[in-house]
Amino acid sequence: MTRWLAEHAWLPDRPEPTPDVLIETDGGRITAVTPLTGRRPPTAGVEVLADAVRLPGLTLPGLANAHSHAFHRALRGRTHAGRGDFWSWRDAMYAVADRLDPDTYLALARAVYAELALAGVTVVGEFHYLHHRPDGGRYADPNAMGAALVEAAAQAGVRITLLDACYLTAGVDGAPLVGAQRRFGDGDADRWAERVDGFRPAGGHVRVGAAVHSVRAVPADQLGTVAGWARRHDAPLHVHLSEQPAENDACRAAYGRTPAGLLAERGVLGPTVTAVHATHLTSADVGLLGASGAGVCLCPTTERDLADGIGPARRIADAGSPLSLGSDSHAVVDLFEEARAVELDERLRTRRRGHFPPVELRDAATVAGHAALGWDDAGRLAPGARADLVTVRLDSPRTAGVPPVGVFFAAGAADVTQVVVDGRVVVRDGRHVDVDVPTALAETIEAVLHR
Repeated sequence: MTRWLAEHAWLPDRPEPTPDVLIETDGGRITAVTPLTGRRPPTAGVEVLADAVRLPGLTLPGLANAHSHAFHRALRGRTHAGRGDFWSWRDAMYAVADRLDPDTYLALARAVYAELALAGVTVVGEFHYLHHRPDGGRYADPNAMGAALVEAAAQAGVRITLLDACYLTAGVDGAPLVGAQRRFGDGDADRWAERVDGFRPAGGHVRVGAAVHSVRAVPADQLGTVAGWARRHDAPLHVHLSEQPAENDACRAAYGRTPAGLLAERGVLGPTVTAVHATHLTSADVGLLGASGAGVCLCPTTERDLADGIGPARRIADAGSPLSLGSDSHAVVDLFEEARAVELDERLRTRRRGHFPPVELRDAATVAGHAALGWDDAGRLAPGARADLVTVRLDSPRTAGVPPVGVFFAAGAADVTQVVVDGRVVVRDGRHVDVDVPTALAETIEAVLHR
């Protein structure tokens, strides 16, 4: 058993952090949470606290990055010199995708996931569509690339939900996959399901879910196969939705309805579904998502990096869709920045302040993200929950003088000092205990881009 004495801890159902909280863990679970109300523990004395590990600052539940494309990290800082949009950026992304194999992907993803751990992330949802050889043929192990990601997460010390994406066509018009896209496809949804059924990764750190890449990439008559697989396996199902106006226009032209309308018509939407981005929704789309209980994963730093636009976050939440967060392309890896951007972008969109109180931003970054990835037993500092603890400095240049409740409006990834995942210390004193993250990132990105 380990005792942790948090200077401040943000407990469930409390609008603000609580000072002086004793958190006890055993076997990777939280066994007790005791606020020591009204008294600061002395520097010496109190026998019951003598063996407690002190956590100065604010301790939060583990953060959940609900939407990741690990290989996109190689593009950080390399796509900003000229003009363009999502579609021109996509060409650069395909060039990186064409260079990876299971070994190089393992090395790159290990470094990326270790960077996520440094930022306080304890679980990552990897939206995985880079399945096959560059010519589209299968590896001897058809799930070799997925296995590399699962192993990368294990080596980085974080949990992973591998969201295996069905990706069949190059556009809503059914155009075939060409170039780097050939790596993504299984031919049809039945062969996709057969391949995923054969993937049985070992370890308590992994779960397998499903993804519809988008309505561009999965024809309407095959959406039900992917959704049916997810329901049979009680697995989360994620889908890129209305990220671009061009996607909406193409869907209307082909099917006479919006992407959300098409998913609803085909019985895809439901409480285990998460729509990613959901930037360009109609009012009817917002209602469809909310009525079904589907969640929405916002990725504000990527959405602004790719000039995607600003989605109606407050209306989505008010309609009944839980909000979670992702760093998507990893142009920025900072869940605090993603969280405050939900509020700040809404201010830009509406020209008004005060849309999301801090506790809602905390929940989007923690418990809602874990639930979206199928980890309902994580994201809370409560007995029975997984022993995930993220401690943030309150004495850095960014956080000095800031009350603990203001951490999501002030702190950044650099302020994370300690990360515990399932009871194991993964980050200590701001450094990953197993991975030299800057060196690993530099070396693996160099190997991928110049192989």
